[in-house]
Amino acid sequence: MDPATTSSRNARRGLFHVEPERRTVPGRTKASTLDSRVHNRSLILATLYQDGAMTRAELGRVTGLTAPTVSALVAELDQEGLLADIGPREGVRRGKPAGLVRIVDDAVCVIALDLSHSDRFAGVITDLRGRVMARSQVPIGDALGTAAEKLVFLLAADLVDQAPRPVLGIGVGTPGIVDAEGVIRQAGHLEWTDLPLARRLTERFGVPARVGNDINAATLGARHFRGVAAHNVMVVSIEHGVGAGLIVGGELVEGEQFAAGEIGHVTVDDDGGPCICGRRGCLDLLIDAAHVRAALAAAGEAGHRGVLERAGRALGVVLAPIVSALNLNEIVLAGPADLVDGPFRESVARTVQGRTLAPISAAVAVRALGGDHDLIPLGAVGLVLSAELGVL
Repeated sequence: MDPATTSSRNARRGLFHVEPERRTVPGRTKASTLDSRVHNRSLILATLYQDGAMTRAELGRVTGLTAPTVSALVAELDQEGLLADIGPREGVRRGKPAGLVRIVDDAVCVIALDLSHSDRFAGVITDLRGRVMARSQVPIGDALGTAAEKLVFLLAADLVDQAPRPVLGIGVGTPGIVDAEGVIRQAGHLEWTDLPLARRLTERFGVPARVGNDINAATLGARHFRGVAAHNVMVVSIEHGVGAGLIVGGELVEGEQFAAGEIGHVTVDDDGGPCICGRRGCLDLLIDAAHVRAALAAAGEAGHRGVLERAGRALGVVLAPIVSALNLNEIVLAGPADLVDGPFRESVARTVQGRTLAPISAAVAVRALGGDHDLIPLGAVGLVLSAELGVL
């Protein structure tokens, strides 16, 4: 494979010059009345979002809020169009039945951008459940730096113009290092350094913007919109280089330098080929989609299964100690369906289960979401829903 092509593809992860800046821990402050109101609004919305329609009395029992607080917040959210009264449950006959309230899923919409592709930026408009209402994309060509940034705004503007409802916010999943403020510290393949994308999107379009790493976004997309129920889960993508997203105790783990999940440059073969990171035999060289396809082409039909099984075993060897250390219950494989489904997934599962303690190996499941191109945009939707409504 052309070394220049390999270099360009791996640089896309943007993780080779991580600054040692660390998170700061904010001092604790006493909750204000406004804090409590925002928290209680989120509690009402999250309860209805997760559990479905219920009466005001049921909301009070589930949330622990007083009846006056529930009534006031429901009235406020109803006036904003986020909630609606839908009448009593069917079959209720005695007395005056209490009316149910529910979230209006299409009251507002969310715009989500996926900047992970090598040839295009893609975006969607969704409702509050992540149902896609419209799509758009712009080709990247050879755009870099400011030119590439302009394409992001061009795509966002197109989607804002198409939005059939008020826009709650804009979510973005991008390769590279992204800090808590939505600043892209480095995205090597786009030549972005310290790009305050979230702030600039907010200033341009007048709605909140949330920006996160693409693999972390894919992890949130799998967790909240693809039925991944485990509280301890890792999503591994081999689509463009190798990256992993990690949820522990139901919370996304980003790391102190916002670079958690960089497993592609763990050495798995001391005698392996040279890698862009400067070492040899990295996992990326064995399981990245482009490398796997090259190996499949060289092996021919007869060696097809063997190539995929070796790639799966290499990933399983890397994942086994992580699974053991964190007691992960689920591993999700993302990437081209013809690569991650079948022998590759089976080999990952077999290797992890064969290298971990019986109680751990018995509990861990390995599943594939091959060919699911909406994981990253859905995760970007999740960033907005979590920040603006507190429902995820």
